[in-house]
Amino acid sequence: MRRILVVLGLGTTLIAAATGFGIATAGSALGTEIHVGTAPGDIVVYGTAPSSTGATGTSGTTGASDTTGTSGTSGLTTSSGPTGPTTTPNSAPAPECPANPCLAMTRTTGFQVKVGQAHSITTIPADGSIVAWTVSLGAPSATVAPGEKESQIQYFDTNEGGAASAGIAILKPVGHHLYYSLVAQSPVVPLQPYFGDTVEIPLASAIAVKKGEILALTVPTWAPVLALASADGTAYGRFVSWRASRPKAHCSKIPPTQTAQQSVDSLQQYPCLYQSARLAYSALLVTTP
Repeated sequence: MRRILVVLGLGTTLIAAATGFGIATAGSALGTEIHVGTAPGDIVVYGTAPSSTGATGTSGTTGASDTTGTSGTSGLTTSSGPTGPTTTPNSAPAPECPANPCLAMTRTTGFQVKVGQAHSITTIPADGSIVAWTVSLGAPSATVAPGEKESQIQYFDTNEGGAASAGIAILKPVGHHLYYSLVAQSPVVPLQPYFGDTVEIPLASAIAVKKGEILALTVPTWAPVLALASADGTAYGRFVSWRASRPKAHCSKIPPTQTAQQSVDSLQQYPCLYQSARLAYSALLVTTP
């Protein structure tokens, strides 16, 4: 799965340069960069998505062996360098598509509640500005499988209001009973060009956020961002959950209307809790010094 940095035009608040797991931001030295929405153990995967293994070619002839050279003199002993990275399990989400069935988040706004022992990973930890957001996407099939009438992409495009798209939303908890006010949101962007990749999208205008607000994902159509297992193949199970803005009567079935919260200052309830899946998104927060 490749990781792509989408570069916006001139006049943005961002410097178009990858820096480790984030992006360089104008003035980022004034605050701390924090990835909101990630859990302990998440590792961003670089490189192209794994493809099927091709047939093994025939072995070439073995060349002549070189003669062994004389041993060189021992060099001076130097101090030990830093220890290299160790191999650790990767708990980052791996969206399901193109598995059958292909799972997608559809026509709603949602946020991650828990990942194992990590609670509130989408809660903004400090005042600051969101300058970019990241989403990992599955790769739904564009070809019609045997016995099917349409491809996975055609199915979702037809039944969920159009081509895949998403944006981030900032929610503020209001009282009890799982009500949230929409404080701000990013532009919604098309996702199909990035299927099968992890893409980081800079914001032309940073979004100011306050500690305690919630980073959510708004999907007005559909998005292949649901993961039942991590990148290392470990199933998430019931210790992973997320909430959606769907009406309580439609938690277990697809609602007939749009349920994404898209009007700033609107108030909406998030009664639906879904277990065993992660939403594969996060955002880059630059804290206020």
